[in-house]
Amino acid sequence: MQFPESWLREFCNPPLSTAELAETLTMAGLEVEELKPVAPPFSGIVVGEIKQAAQHPNADRLRVCQVDVGQPELLTIVCGAPNARVGIKVPCAMVGAELPPGEDGQPFLIKVGKLRGVESFGMLCSAHELKLSEDHGGLLELAAEAVVGQNIREHLLLDDTLFTLKLTPNLAHCLSVYGVAREVSALTGAPLKTPGFPTVHCALTDVLPVNVSAPDLCGRFSGRIIRGVNPQAATPAWMVDRLARCGQRSVTALVDISNYVMFELGRPSHLFDLDKIHGGLDVRWGRAGESLKLLNGSTVTVDAQVGVIADAVQVESLAGIMGGNATAVSDDTANIYVEAAFWWPKAIAGRSRRFNFSTDAGHRFERGVDPELTVEHIERISRLVLDICGTPDTVCGPIDDQQVAMPQPAKVTLRVARAARVLGMPLTQAQCVKALTGLGLPVTEGDGVIEVTAPSYRFDLQIEEDLIEEVARMIGFHHLPQTPPQAPITAKLRPEARRSPFALRRTLAALGYQETINFSFCDERWEHELAGNMQPIKLLNPIASQMSVMRSSLLGSLLQVLKFNQDRKAQRVRVFELGRVFLRDASVLSSDTTVQGFDQPMRVAGVAMGPVDAPEWGCKERPVDFFDVKGDLEALFAPTRLSFEPAQHPAMHPGRCARVRCAGAAVGFVGELHPKWRQSHDLVQAPIMFEVDLDAALARQVPRFQAVPRFQAVERDIAVLVAESVTHNALMQAIWAAPCAGILRDAVLFDIYRPKPQAVDTQNLAPEKSMAIRLTLNAQDATLSEQQIEEAVAAVLATLSEKVAARQRV
Repeated sequence: MQFPESWLREFCNPPLSTAELAETLTMAGLEVEELKPVAPPFSGIVVGEIKQAAQHPNADRLRVCQVDVGQPELLTIVCGAPNARVGIKVPCAMVGAELPPGEDGQPFLIKVGKLRGVESFGMLCSAHELKLSEDHGGLLELAAEAVVGQNIREHLLLDDTLFTLKLTPNLAHCLSVYGVAREVSALTGAPLKTPGFPTVHCALTDVLPVNVSAPDLCGRFSGRIIRGVNPQAATPAWMVDRLARCGQRSVTALVDISNYVMFELGRPSHLFDLDKIHGGLDVRWGRAGESLKLLNGSTVTVDAQVGVIADAVQVESLAGIMGGNATAVSDDTANIYVEAAFWWPKAIAGRSRRFNFSTDAGHRFERGVDPELTVEHIERISRLVLDICGTPDTVCGPIDDQQVAMPQPAKVTLRVARAARVLGMPLTQAQCVKALTGLGLPVTEGDGVIEVTAPSYRFDLQIEEDLIEEVARMIGFHHLPQTPPQAPITAKLRPEARRSPFALRRTLAALGYQETINFSFCDERWEHELAGNMQPIKLLNPIASQMSVMRSSLLGSLLQVLKFNQDRKAQRVRVFELGRVFLRDASVLSSDTTVQGFDQPMRVAGVAMGPVDAPEWGCKERPVDFFDVKGDLEALFAPTRLSFEPAQHPAMHPGRCARVRCAGAAVGFVGELHPKWRQSHDLVQAPIMFEVDLDAALARQVPRFQAVPRFQAVERDIAVLVAESVTHNALMQAIWAAPCAGILRDAVLFDIYRPKPQAVDTQNLAPEKSMAIRLTLNAQDATLSEQQIEEAVAAVLATLSEKVAARQRV
């Protein structure tokens, strides 16, 4: 909410500076978001009156003006504004004046100048040149009663400050200048000037028939007929200025009056063109299929959940939100109907957002507007209409006031002892009473108990905590004690055997992967195809149709990122994500971090496609394959050793997929994307991907000291013939299971040989392959003897024969 300080001080003027007033409001919960001067700094500008305006002898678009600025002689000023004419009063910058700074940040100094051979002793200014508005179409025309020679800052009250408040929803009673002034009076003790509402003379007996059919929509409806108004009357400059300083542009006098009272008193109202109303008005809920063209030009269709004001023919207004175009006042309006009503907040809340717009009226009514002052506010509007738009023929009718369902005042009890416990500071009953009575709340005292009857304008006072907040606001939040926590605080140290997710991210980044962050919502098709999950967890209110379920795998999100990059001609893509997946699990119970029936583990997944390395001159380009990503996984888990076994995964190629095991437990999968999903995603190459449990990746072995061998190691190469089905993993497990007396240090496969098939296989033997392994042997206490070496090699060969049916190749 925005308003000028001068308007606030008309209702309550405490002996505080602008900064002190802003601090007081902020510390009371009315946060002052911004303080901004009405006008930038400038000097030497006064009110001037153009006495003569002659055509410039050497320029078609310039005029030579004689300007009266209250000095003995007129000033000759050359001006090019189209509205420079005799008789108007405008801002005049005299020689030596400083205009507001320009784009370079430097003030513009007025000097004696010569324009096309004619000397000019000053400058006539537009609102744009004074930085008062963006209007630079001509000179700023001042009121006829402006005093010639008066400083323009004094005349236009430019030494003022705009307050912008950031109000919470419970402070609806402060959505007006008077409402804020009421708070200032309570906070500072300065007297509050209560506005009066004198009754206007009624010379008519006409009353517009109004029927309130929906008491749950409208609790009170008041209205009055005013005939013979002048809709083309000019809005007074003081009202235009105040509306502008509240962020509201001037429209017409009648509309401006309605807006002015809303900012002044917090009462949204509406003025109907009486002659455009068919019969009477009916306040009711909308009906399916009804439509209405609004004042903003849009046409909306209502239903039974939206309140309307209708006449005998059509809907004329959205209740409490915006009027309709059909009955809007115009330059031809002669008779008006002034309406002020109490709309139940729950009946207005959220309605305007259904139509993708919001209004000042809806913002106030959905928070609550005082139901007791509809008649008084109509009197205020009527007086302004008579003063501004009145003619000798203007007459007012009586106010028709229908109270069908007025809200009952809430009675709330405050326990002083509980208020002290909640606020964490000692409080007396006298302090609480002083704070509440200062706010104008009716108070009844008991023994340690205070009962408050909420005023009609306070919809936020419903429970005891609301009163405790009011006491805290009046005392000032900055006066609340700052008590440090009493519980001992100890740092949560991560075990040495576990690394942080950040370290994992850094490792993957070092391997050439880039992190992505994706929604946990995904397309249901991804769950069916890539996770084999036919019953994914569905969202009750998805933000988009393609994000309707919770993901049980990270692979779908990464493939979407991959496709996005491929479509933008990225040749090499390596991406990863650390994220949560969502699985059904009946064993999970509800807690602070879990939801019953759903498991939410963290996983890390990655996808690689394109060349294995960035282009360089020293080696040929090669596409990334299964073994490259398998090596990345092993580097990620190092120094923990992983094992891999053939497996099946819905997203991966059936013959190029492996289950990842860590310490014997299955922790994830690695493999190539299934050909049919590659085709459906229109990928130029089959990406390699992995997905593993994050907890397994975060675990690490604690380094242990091991002395460097003092004796030279021995290497022996062996070659064995095994069946084609024997895997590298099975071979290595057999070697390390051999009883080698602790001297086997390493085993590396360095060659695989497959003999060419014979033309005629008479023995019908199964296909075999030769696998060559280099064994590294070493002892800690002495140099190995030849016998120890031979025994260790023999033990390895015997174990290979026993476990994988290997025989030594001759």
